[in-house]
Amino acid sequence: MPKPENVDAYLAAQPEAAREVLRIVRQALRRALPDAEEIISYQIPAYRLPRGTALFFAGWKNHWSLYPAGRELVAAFREELEPYKVNEKGTIQFPLDRPVPVDLVERIAVYRREELK
Repeated sequence: MPKPENVDAYLAAQPEAAREVLRIVRQALRRALPDAEEIISYQIPAYRLPRGTALFFAGWKNHWSLYPAGRELVAAFREELEPYKVNEKGTIQFPLDRPVPVDLVERIAVYRREELK
C-alpha cells in the first residue's frame, strides 16, 4: 500500500469492514482532541499536540489499534481494558467485529493530553 497523504486517504485504502469502525474512532479522537493536528506519521493516523503526539490509530485484518499505551495509562484504565489485548509494546487492540468503545477512546485521548502537559 502506498504511503497515505492524509487520514482520508488512509481510511479510503482500508478494507470496507474496517473503514466504518476507523471513521468512528477518528470522530471520537477529533472530539476529544479538537485542537490536535491530524497527521499521518509512520504511515498511520496520529493526533499531534504542541508537546508531542497524543495518539495513533490503525486498522488491521481483525482488529484496530490505539497507541501509545504506557504503563500508567494501562493501569488507569485497567478494568475497562480487560476485554481487549494490551501488548508490551504499548498497543491496545480492539476487535473489528465489536462496537467501538467511544467513551473509553475519548477518555484515553484526554488522559494522553494530560500526560503530555
